[in-house]
Amino acid sequence: MPSEKIARIVDARVKDPGAVAAAAARRVRAASPLGEHGRAMIIAADHPARGANGVGDDPHAMADRFELLDRLCVALERPGVTGVLATADILEDLLLLGVLDGKSVFGSMNRAGLAGSVFEIDDRFTGYDAQTIAAMGFDGGKMLTRIALADPATPSVLQHSARAIDELNDRQLIAMVEPFMSVWQDGRIRNDLSTDAVVTSVTIASGLGRRTAYTWLKLPVVDGMERVLSASTLPALLLGGEVTDPDAAFASWGRALKQPTAQGLVVGRSLLYPSNGDVAGAVDKAVSLL
Repeated sequence: MPSEKIARIVDARVKDPGAVAAAAARRVRAASPLGEHGRAMIIAADHPARGANGVGDDPHAMADRFELLDRLCVALERPGVTGVLATADILEDLLLLGVLDGKSVFGSMNRAGLAGSVFEIDDRFTGYDAQTIAAMGFDGGKMLTRIALADPATPSVLQHSARAIDELNDRQLIAMVEPFMSVWQDGRIRNDLSTDAVVTSVTIASGLGRRTAYTWLKLPVVDGMERVLSASTLPALLLGGEVTDPDAAFASWGRALKQPTAQGLVVGRSLLYPSNGDVAGAVDKAVSLL
């Protein structure tokens, strides 16, 4: 990222912290979370706040904030990209850079389940809340909701997710719920990506909250997506995760997008850090699936 852009961010943070709220107030909001093609193409960048900085063989790839912002700017400039999902620190940088006009913006809400920690399931809400998302003029909030049947912290996870869903629904903002059935293996949390487990996570997540009119799901693409996407009538966005075989991943995303509840993609590392280094090319290919 050019040094003058970094200086602009730092100068604002040091000398004029109110510039963030001012940038949010003058931002041109998106008419809809769905673009002209009728599908969402959201770039996700909330991984660092959970300590999940690794991409491929580089455990610290996303920890270089200057490079991450540069890649985000490239991605957000591509035709067909409709929005971004991130924590407050990143979204405020992007606001100060002036690159969020016409984009839908989603604030990441719970990041306390630090990657590799003994308390990873106890993913408390340490990021955005519904009140701030509304005040910033954003479109909604995202919550990771991992359900570990053998972990006593799970009821608290469900309760706090339900509360956030209620607060977002009350403000007519999208509650983007990312559910997983998860298990402890060798001292680490692993998400069960079998079809049956993902279906179960969908049915549990769909029932959270006292209202669901503004609830959307953020789901992994696994085998049997017809079953997964038939488990609820809630709109679903497909997450990318870390991709080892780009051609296979893009093909699976394309097949899943044919299901009626699938409304688009939320992809982060696989587009921001493609193996060939071509961020624009990776984003364009993903948009072409829509």
